[in-house]
Amino acid sequence: MGQSSHDQKVGTYFDQAAATFDTFYDAKRSGFMQWVDRQFRSDVFNRYYLTFEALEPLAGKTVLDIGCGSGPYVAEAARRGAARVVGLDMAEGMLELARRRVAAKGVAERCAFVQGGFPQAAPAETFDYSITMGVMDYVADPQAFLTALAKTVRGCSVLSFPSHHWFREPVRQVRYWLKRCPVYFYEPAGLERMAKEAGFARAKIVKMPGAGMDYFVTLYK
Repeated sequence: MGQSSHDQKVGTYFDQAAATFDTFYDAKRSGFMQWVDRQFRSDVFNRYYLTFEALEPLAGKTVLDIGCGSGPYVAEAARRGAARVVGLDMAEGMLELARRRVAAKGVAERCAFVQGGFPQAAPAETFDYSITMGVMDYVADPQAFLTALAKTVRGCSVLSFPSHHWFREPVRQVRYWLKRCPVYFYEPAGLERMAKEAGFARAKIVKMPGAGMDYFVTLYK
């Protein structure tokens, strides 16, 4: 599968799923679905809190949010005082939701959005920090991604990576295959090796509790 074909499949999936993903962060779902989210998708919320714990202080900093989706991280980074936040996403449907979110939060003047994948569509500038949550699941060449990231960020980068699991992995592979969206999984030794080869000085890897069991990874220059 060529890179453009791969990106198109991923972008199409998230364009179609934009409205559903947007409800995770704003308690817009039914009471039952909010219970389901707390029980089985707690990692989505855990990585949100871990991100802003890792990036403080944000006042006056610049941030690149890769795969920003509907913009919850963009809006929160701006609310915490970031001078400039750029959200990058392949799905226009997600970006439209993100624009509405930052406007509603009153931080739109410090936020910008770009449609496309990383690094192809990334702005030609460097940032203090980067956020990449729920993205590496769908990246076909993670080494090239991290190498480009190391050249884009001056400070630290926070990312999530899905872990291998005897049950969850094959189930998720089938689910996403049916949706024509490729998905990938990782292990700590491979993450440390890729980070070093990409040019990062150190990688802090934390296994998050919950159904997803993602790795929350902080990469330092």
